[in-house]
Amino acid sequence: MTRIKDIINASIETKQALLADEHLVQTISDVVQCIVSCFNNGGKVLFCGNGGSAADAQHLAAEFSGRFYSDRNPLPSEALHCNTSYLTAVANDYGYDYVYSRMIKGTGKPGDVLVALSTSGNSLNILNAMTQAEECGMITIALTGAGGGKMKDLCGYLLNVPSTDTPRIQECHIMIGHIICQLVEEQLFSERK
Repeated sequence: MTRIKDIINASIETKQALLADEHLVQTISDVVQCIVSCFNNGGKVLFCGNGGSAADAQHLAAEFSGRFYSDRNPLPSEALHCNTSYLTAVANDYGYDYVYSRMIKGTGKPGDVLVALSTSGNSLNILNAMTQAEECGMITIALTGAGGGKMKDLCGYLLNVPSTDTPRIQECHIMIGHIICQLVEEQLFSERK
């Protein structure tokens, strides 16, 4: 019982640290406006990550392309790892470090958004994706842990959770993602009513 409560408290403490970080809260607000603008201008939002972060990327893409709260039109969004034939072919032919950057090179357009998730901020395939996204004129958003890793120097918006503990970071990534999805949906669809 004590260990369970300790883990729950660690999660709460991380979220409280996030809540107390005014700059980070403002950046979340800025990201909402960025994504609203992207969708309003006919752009798409792409997500990428590895392991648990890939699952989070897929989850958040589905919140846009499916629905969050509202019964509304789908928004153009996808996680870049979902086509396993593509993923395994590119990993085999070019190397895993290029699985996301190659897809972005083929589909990324100016004004589109890339949301890249990495708890360390140092995953090479994610760094390559961000570099390629910038070359395509895309806007880059990084969800990382406390230090931001190498991603902090490659992104337009840094959402670095104030923790170095991977599970706590990932829990906050989903919370931040849900906040963004909810507020984007509210702005896009309440304004159209």
